[in-house]
Amino acid sequence: MARKRVAILISGRGSNMAALIAAAKDKSYPAEIVLVVSNIADAGGLEIARANGIATETVEHKRFGKDRDAFDRAIHAILEKNNIEIVCLAGFMRLLTPLFVAQWQGRLLNIHPALLPSFKGLDTHARAVETGVKIHGATVHFVVPEVDSGPIVAQAALAVRDDDTPDSLAARVIKLEHRIYPLALKLVAEGRVRIVGGRCVVDTPFGGDTPLIVPQG
Repeated sequence: MARKRVAILISGRGSNMAALIAAAKDKSYPAEIVLVVSNIADAGGLEIARANGIATETVEHKRFGKDRDAFDRAIHAILEKNNIEIVCLAGFMRLLTPLFVAQWQGRLLNIHPALLPSFKGLDTHARAVETGVKIHGATVHFVVPEVDSGPIVAQAALAVRDDDTPDSLAARVIKLEHRIYPLALKLVAEGRVRIVGGRCVVDTPFGGDTPLIVPQG
């Protein structure tokens, strides 16, 4: 089976992008990262992509002013030109229009640094610490027009420590992100994820029933 052609959209350093690129270096991995697109001309992730022999494009959103539709059309045209089959958002700090999302329905993934549906939006780690949750984590989901609300493909969780700060929590959660994003893309590229009734049904064995209980007591 041919590997799926994947594009990654970034706005910054591309830490999750790098994790996906690393996973795709294995020729048995079902997806190939063929393109990285940024809306910021000097985004650090672009150099990482180039160093790995991956084509890059820049579409600066500032050139389009408030015309989000025109910006999204420019992105879509580049994706189509490169025969992209799956798109992964990795720190892409732009809200995509409903039309763009519809064009890529079921083929557009995002990673969010929280256990959705909790803590949608920004500042997730600060809000987790502030509210005193005992478990926090990361989520890979399909993108829908409503922010951080699409069907969930994969999640990973960890215990929140009493001495955690937003920065210390972020440093641990991002390690989870780097594990589950390649896993989620693999499952989608292999056709093992179906959206049924607004939720993902995943054709893969699940772990046992070992609970994550915090605190241990």
